[in-house]
Amino acid sequence: MSTCHRCPEEAIIDIKYSGASLCKKHFTEYVERRVQKEIRLQGKFPAKAKLAIAVSGGKDSMSLLNILSQVFANHKGVELITLIVDEGLTGYREKSVKLAAELSEKLGIPHEVLSFEESFGIRMEDVAALGEEWRPCTYCGVLRRNLLNRRARELGVEKIAFGHNLDDMSQSVLMNIVNGDIQRLVRLGPHKKTQEGLVPRMVPLRIVPESEIKLYADVMEIPYLDMHCPSRPRAHRLGFLEIINQMEADTPGTRHSILSSYDQMIEPLRSHFPPAELNNCNSCGEPTMGETCKVCELLARVKKALKKA
Repeated sequence: MSTCHRCPEEAIIDIKYSGASLCKKHFTEYVERRVQKEIRLQGKFPAKAKLAIAVSGGKDSMSLLNILSQVFANHKGVELITLIVDEGLTGYREKSVKLAAELSEKLGIPHEVLSFEESFGIRMEDVAALGEEWRPCTYCGVLRRNLLNRRARELGVEKIAFGHNLDDMSQSVLMNIVNGDIQRLVRLGPHKKTQEGLVPRMVPLRIVPESEIKLYADVMEIPYLDMHCPSRPRAHRLGFLEIINQMEADTPGTRHSILSSYDQMIEPLRSHFPPAELNNCNSCGEPTMGETCKVCELLARVKKALKKA
């Protein structure tokens, strides 16, 4: 390993896309400085506001929780709350819930655990057991976003912060372009405009690669669950992960270029595809573009299948 380019200390990372070599101190400052810049770029907070942090217990959201606790330590008007979703995955989720709750308590941040079973009457492990043709990630993502949005709205939260990193963001951009799903591309966070019933999302880690967040968490001794969801091998986005990893290996900086391209085209796209007018779901009352929301549609389908199983 080389010497840090800012001091005589030994570097702990050589960053290929920038050419920088950084020691422990300067690397952690490098990560935190970029996150703080993203927070400023993603919009100011009112004098008094609540910020919810969606924490899964993994390295990304746990690092985000740690950084945001520092950023807002001296902003007495901004109240933080941790929202932890329990999707119902035995042997996996209870471990991450415990870690997320413990770190929240250590940092003095109140937390809530939101349960799929209590809110929707299903557990994701039961959905996954229905068979290979079912895609648990589709159901999990829709239900998780709904649950977080509902609780954040009830709490009067200004924004919800998610731990999506650069790898996640570049995958989402490429996947939506390849699928021709411009509407979904336009709805990616961070959100600057508010639609009634929907709490805006912010993604402060969006320009930090996953590998750097892992190193940051390890260096800062932030506890996290170092394992993937058991349904991950069935995730559609894994193919795009492999493509982007290969492109990044061949041309360092590819992920940043994808995100930069997205940032340059998103405002013209938003003006061409303005937010759809939302109705209230005729079943649950939540915001939806149709008569029945996606959550109610998916729940009806999966509960019918579970009853037959």
